[in-house]
Amino acid sequence: MKKIILIAIALIGLQGVAQENRKEGKRNHDRHEQKMDLTPEQIATLKTKKMTLALDLTASQQSEIQAINLEKANKRKAKMEERKANKDKEKPKMTSEARYNMQIAMLDAQIAEKAKFRNILNEDQYKKFEKMQMKMKKRGKQHKQDKNKGKHRNG
Repeated sequence: MKKIILIAIALIGLQGVAQENRKEGKRNHDRHEQKMDLTPEQIATLKTKKMTLALDLTASQQSEIQAINLEKANKRKAKMEERKANKDKEKPKMTSEARYNMQIAMLDAQIAEKAKFRNILNEDQYKKFEKMQMKMKKRGKQHKQDKNKGKHRNG
C-alpha cells in the first residue's frame, strides 16, 4: 500500500515538473514571437540603447553604431523573410562548396563588422564589447545544445 502511494506521489510530482517545462518553453516561444514583431529600426534602436548603457557611448558613437545595427537588422529581416518564403519549397541538399561559400561570406561579414566597431569604440569600450560578444556567443551555443537535447522542443 505504501509503495502504491509513493508511486502515485512520484507520478504527480513528475507531471508537475513536465507541466512547468512546457510553460517555460511556451513563454520563451512567446518572447521570440514578440521580438519578431519589431521592425528593424526598433531592433537597432534597442540594441544601440543597450550598448550605450553597457559601454557608455558618446552621442556620435551612438549614431554610428545605430547605423551599423540598423543595417544588420535589415539584413537579418530580409534573410528571415526569404527563409519564410522558401520554407515550404523542397530544398536540394547543400553541396560542400555552397556550405563553404556561405560560411566564408558569414565570416567576412563578421570581420567587417568587428573592424567597424573597432574604429568607433575606444580601447576600453572595445574590450567590454568583446566580452559582451563572447558572453552572447556562449549563451547561443548553450541554447543550441539545450535545443538539441530536446529541452525547448515542447510548447
